[in-house]
Amino acid sequence: VGAPPNESQPDFSDHPNIVFILADDMGYGDVAAYNPESLTPTPNIDSLASQGIRFTDAHSPSAVCSPTRYGILTGRYAWRTWLRRGVVGGYTPPLIEPTRPTVASFLRDNGYTTAMIGKWHIGVGWVRANGFVGTVANAADHWRGSWQDGDPAEGMNVDFTQPIHGGPTELGFDYAYFTAACATIDGPFCFIENDRPTELPDGNVFVDPDADADRRPRRGWIAPGFSLETVDLDFTAKAIGFMEESLTASPDRPFFVYLALSSPHTPWLPPTFAQGVSGDGDRGDMVVVADWAVGQIVEALDRLEAADDTLLIVTSDNGPRIGTNGHKSAGDLRGYKSHIWEGGHRIPFIARWPGHIDAGTLSDEPIELTDLMGTVAGIIGIELPDEAGPDSYDISSALFGQQRDGPIREAIVSHSENGSYAIRQGPWKLILGTDGSGGWVAPSDDPYDPERPGQLYNLEEDPGERSNVIDERPEIVARLRTLLQRYRQTGRSR
Repeated sequence: VGAPPNESQPDFSDHPNIVFILADDMGYGDVAAYNPESLTPTPNIDSLASQGIRFTDAHSPSAVCSPTRYGILTGRYAWRTWLRRGVVGGYTPPLIEPTRPTVASFLRDNGYTTAMIGKWHIGVGWVRANGFVGTVANAADHWRGSWQDGDPAEGMNVDFTQPIHGGPTELGFDYAYFTAACATIDGPFCFIENDRPTELPDGNVFVDPDADADRRPRRGWIAPGFSLETVDLDFTAKAIGFMEESLTASPDRPFFVYLALSSPHTPWLPPTFAQGVSGDGDRGDMVVVADWAVGQIVEALDRLEAADDTLLIVTSDNGPRIGTNGHKSAGDLRGYKSHIWEGGHRIPFIARWPGHIDAGTLSDEPIELTDLMGTVAGIIGIELPDEAGPDSYDISSALFGQQRDGPIREAIVSHSENGSYAIRQGPWKLILGTDGSGGWVAPSDDPYDPERPGQLYNLEEDPGERSNVIDERPEIVARLRTLLQRYRQTGRSR
């Protein structure tokens, strides 16, 4: 699990273990602690909320997967890279620059053992049979398709016997067990341990063309032992195994586990124990799987007598897909995954650290997932390097219920699937680049008028974002537009 950073063996007794569980497409209204009428039972997450703090104004930096994951690990908005819209694929080269500080590298440099387990989805450098090696430098051209290197359904000419480049173990993680992209929808369908597939993909996934689109993966190469229905069971077991090994091999050193689940992302193929449990159909059953994983981690921490020494965070990478049978997967928020409206990026965020975070507390502090790096630095009392976490604030004062004179963040910046921006300060939220949803997920409600490409809402008076007052408050528009421009030009918002 890695050697200590130096031979002096510093005292880590006041440094908590950190477990960060990221669900995939779990909405604000999926968790019963946020939505008492939820049709997706989440007893484990609800119990965690009763034991810790629940944030009601937490946001992902993007309304889709890849840019949020980049933001979590680097404390930097992904729109500062070449990825200005959309997501990466399973064969896209790395998005994180090799010299970029990450939460994992920062914690490892300060005594932690670190593990990334789950859905990576920020690009890896596969070695091609034609000699091409994916790197950050050629990622943009790769993503745009200009290199023409094959069909994902035919393995993209990858030599799967070769180690990958630019993956988690080159970015601060001592151990990694992951899939390159969406674990159940994008190939290659194989687990990668550290820098090599555990089994070589050797054939195509053939799907029933008549099956519902939300219940089938895209065609792609698959490893013989890979099961679409049980990926999160495998990820959870690996996370628990890493915690056990860390506490056995290095009991005096804290650990950091980044567990990125695939649930409840499509395809909605719940394992047997979750089938029919939810009132929201197959999608809701996948929320049940995410809640089950949280319960397994909680049980393991209890069994290992590590719960009191662990900061446990549960959240989601963006908003949900629409629910069924009347289930409000985004609660009363407008919009869904990919959208610039609140339903696309306002997410559940629950944290527990017994003895440090008061049980059953509630916070309306506006926060973002990019704040992880700044927060862990604040908790362990070590200042971030200047180049680290340019969009990451320390929210530990909100976690611990400490009094402040004003908000922690100057503003919240959100980004949609199509590259639209929103900036929020106080009650005011300005959306630029679209007068619609900014995304593709139905129902998108996405008209666009090039003569009026923007929206302004007062979220205190209009939390449902129904009354666009952009023409009525030009002074607010000008102030927020100027602030966003400063953030974009200076390369940082912190």
